[in-house]
Amino acid sequence: MLFIMNLPANYFPGLSAGQTEQFARMEILYHEWNSMINVVSRKDIGQLTTHHIIHSLAIAKVVEFKPGTSIMDAGTGGGFPGIPLAVMFPEVYFTLVDSVGKKIKVIDAIAKELGLLNITAVNARFETFGGSFDFVTGRAVSRIPLFFSMVRNCVKPKGFNNLPNGILYLTGGEVEPELKEIKSKSTTWPLAGFFTEDYFSTKKLIHLHNFL
Repeated sequence: MLFIMNLPANYFPGLSAGQTEQFARMEILYHEWNSMINVVSRKDIGQLTTHHIIHSLAIAKVVEFKPGTSIMDAGTGGGFPGIPLAVMFPEVYFTLVDSVGKKIKVIDAIAKELGLLNITAVNARFETFGGSFDFVTGRAVSRIPLFFSMVRNCVKPKGFNNLPNGILYLTGGEVEPELKEIKSKSTTWPLAGFFTEDYFSTKKLIHLHNFL
């Protein structure tokens, strides 16, 4: 039960018993699959919970998506942040898009084994995938201005969540110079304000919205 040990109850006290079990099972499944198909780097798999699962759930610290919300996880890689968020928000629809077929194979298998009916895994280049969503998520996919330019047209102009429709991007380091290149309103949250692990000391969540 590594996940339970690394995700203190005070981070997400509202987790149900079923969600707690899904997260614990998620940890096991990723270790099993990663031994066959490398979707998380070998040197990082030992820190799966902190570096990938909790990191993904930072988005749940700033917005509680309402049922029926649609989200594209662009360049999802091994399924982050999409799969952890799909557990957290079972009534929200997630489309996980990546151009690497073996990663989509793993995502699809893990989603099915976890009983996640709110995930669609798509093997495609997200910049040409299209679609229309309330939010687009990404995690260290590229420079923020490039990611913005590739997905901005996929965001529906009007939404119904407490957070305006837009892009939710997990990244690290200095972001202000990149944000100045983007014609959009933005909000930045340092993840050290949510989590105590040293890993999050330089990590940030960016919300781009009200595009100009």
